[in-house]
Amino acid sequence: MIKERTEIRFSSVLIYSLLLNAGAAFMWPLVTVYMHDYLGKSMSLAGIVLFLMSMMMVLGSYVAGVLFDKWSPYKTAVLSILTSTIGIAILVFFHGWPVFGIMLMFVGFGDGAGLTLLNSYSTTIKSRSTRSVFNIIYIGNNLGVVIGTLLTGFLLDKGISLLFSVALIFYVILLLITIFEFNVKFDLTRKRNRKKAAQGPRRLNRTILLICLLVLSLYISYSLWESIISVHMTSLGISFEKYSLLWTLNGVMIVTLQPLVNRLGSHFKLSTQTYVGVIIFALATVGLIFARQYTAFIMAMVFTTIGEIIAFPGMPTWIDSLSAPEDRGRYQGMFNAFVSIGRALGPVIGGFVLQYSTDTVLFSFSGALIIFFLIILVIRNKKVANRAKLNTNN
Repeated sequence: MIKERTEIRFSSVLIYSLLLNAGAAFMWPLVTVYMHDYLGKSMSLAGIVLFLMSMMMVLGSYVAGVLFDKWSPYKTAVLSILTSTIGIAILVFFHGWPVFGIMLMFVGFGDGAGLTLLNSYSTTIKSRSTRSVFNIIYIGNNLGVVIGTLLTGFLLDKGISLLFSVALIFYVILLLITIFEFNVKFDLTRKRNRKKAAQGPRRLNRTILLICLLVLSLYISYSLWESIISVHMTSLGISFEKYSLLWTLNGVMIVTLQPLVNRLGSHFKLSTQTYVGVIIFALATVGLIFARQYTAFIMAMVFTTIGEIIAFPGMPTWIDSLSAPEDRGRYQGMFNAFVSIGRALGPVIGGFVLQYSTDTVLFSFSGALIIFFLIILVIRNKKVANRAKLNTNN
């Protein structure tokens, strides 16, 4: 019998984040290129497939958040990774159309659930501050993305079966880690909170909702890097290998700069850190309008990554700080659901805009959407802070 623990090891969560994101990163840049260049399908259809895959991630995120709070976090974690593993295993042998698209739905559901459980388990770690936990896990997430994307770039020409076989190895290891490390017995406080949660629905925190809407707009833009930009760059005569190297640059920057940002960020409010990072990210998105040479895409990735490093790690921490203990799974699930919705909408919006308009319109719209939700969040947060100050004075 597997021994139960009262707290999950931080190292286990970190390795889980790296492997899960490495496995998922095999799929995101692959779908558009594989469907368009190898299966002969349209960009619009590829965008629809990514949309449906992301909708399954939304469903997985929601289900995992609910089950984490009200059922068994451990059983939910095992079933989530098992679902993704089975989907990838089938793709090793059957990767034609429409099996490819169908299996992506299973992978999307499992990955969405896994990402929510990663965040939910991370909020229960008491040996480190929540901010520190999410900052370091963010490095693991992105290191996993770099590994997966880089391997995809080099393995795709050697055969799709080999690529999925390597991805399957990542998921099998992840499944074993989940089985042996995630069997955690939470304390009685958590159980009492579950009973309290069962008494009835609680009012939705509007600030958290606005943070999630901002995350939605950020991932609409970010998903363009994961899908549309790979095809956009190859159409400009830039190889897919060079595209995959941009993610290596992204990962190296995150690993080297994130500890410095963490140290500096501890002197600022989470809200201020988020605002600064989002502004840089939005400007980098608009800067893609002028990218035609590889060096321009390198610069765009550099500034995108700087904005990402500053803004992204603090968001789940900010949400956790605004959440009641009994709502941690619910709001982390909501956060990951909006991430998935953004990833779903990005390729669809990108595919249709490029089909009927230009990349200038696409990148302008994406940057403007980010700034729009940022302004609303700033106004809302300022109003809440003023109200709290007024209540304190009274």
